[in-house]
Amino acid sequence: MSAPLRLARITLSDRASAGVYADLSGPEIERLLLAAFTPAPSLLTRLIPDDRALIADTLRTLCDDEQCDLIVTTGGTGPSARDVTPEATRDVVEKELPGFGEAMRMLSFATVPTAILSRATAGTRGRTLIVNLPGHPRAIGECLPPLLPAIRECIKHLQGG
Repeated sequence: MSAPLRLARITLSDRASAGVYADLSGPEIERLLLAAFTPAPSLLTRLIPDDRALIADTLRTLCDDEQCDLIVTTGGTGPSARDVTPEATRDVVEKELPGFGEAMRMLSFATVPTAILSRATAGTRGRTLIVNLPGHPRAIGECLPPLLPAIRECIKHLQGG
């Protein structure tokens, strides 16, 4: 039996972090990730505003200090001025894996033509995989499950397997 993975999810939202509305996307990620891995992973959660430096610092801490195997973000991937998650992710990763974002846009475009506005990406830092997901629970439900085989394979490679 392998050791439980150490996972983190970060919800990026000015309004949710200020308490204007509830974070619905983060709990959806948690539900899907906890069901996807055996043994049950440990899970760290963060809810922070759309601030590039804060996002990058949080990602670095979760990678370098908390030694997470996987970090999944939600929110901040659109075209508005405050959507800076992809930029903060690129500030931190050592190897970008754009196929994750390409796959999500393809999956969602069939039902939501505006999905092509998403700038989500992914990449690795050390032994951590970081994946940006959309900021809507329904989009997370559409995008995350098909990515799980690639996520598992990437984690295996990062762990030296």
